[in-house]
Amino acid sequence: MKAMLERVSLMVMMLMTLMVKGYAEEDKTDNSAKWNGTVACDLVSHYVWRGQDLGGVSIQPTLGVDYNGLSLAAWGSYGFDQDDTKEFDLTLGYAIGGFSLSVTDYWFSVSDPNVTNRYFQYQAHETAHVWEAQVGYDFGFLALNWYTNFGGADGVKENGKRAYSSYFNISCPFEWAGLSWTADAGIVPWETSFYAETDKFSVANVGLGATKKITCSNGYSFGISSNMIWNPTTNYGYFVVGISL
Repeated sequence: MKAMLERVSLMVMMLMTLMVKGYAEEDKTDNSAKWNGTVACDLVSHYVWRGQDLGGVSIQPTLGVDYNGLSLAAWGSYGFDQDDTKEFDLTLGYAIGGFSLSVTDYWFSVSDPNVTNRYFQYQAHETAHVWEAQVGYDFGFLALNWYTNFGGADGVKENGKRAYSSYFNISCPFEWAGLSWTADAGIVPWETSFYAETDKFSVANVGLGATKKITCSNGYSFGISSNMIWNPTTNYGYFVVGISL
């Protein structure tokens, strides 16, 4: 399992490098190529992920490319406080119509003395990586996504066995009052220590947020967002503001 997961991570990194190189070469010779690139950076007042508090003020960069539905993306989060979770994710995905599927290699910094923060450490029970598979469908007015951890530092059940921690998310986008809104809810379907020591089916996230695009006089634009987030399982609530560049 360790060797297989290590090969998956290295393959994702190699594919990202090759796709970027191929994009650069193809772009020189064919202006009609359907490549799209993304470079972005968010600044958020608090990093809350699936109802879990992972840090305070954070910078979250994004780099990605996609071609005809196939995409590779890197995403990170780095808090201003040294105790905040550091994160670096690589995602390989494919989408056609409303259907999407992906595999993500998450790397989280951890404080567990039994776990190393070295990036290229894939040994079971010592790695800081988590591998997750996703499948979803976006109907436009409603998006459904299922996520399951299949390797790495996954959570466990009370009996110590791997939980194959899963998360089901429902989100509904809509326009109102000049803002772009999203209402969403996230469910943890079974016992796992990965999502705040959940011991049964639970609602881990309920959110309502809005974004607005601001255009400056020189034509430059940026996005600003506000999100209200509640975790009924842990009995916490958060109000997060962010700026997207």
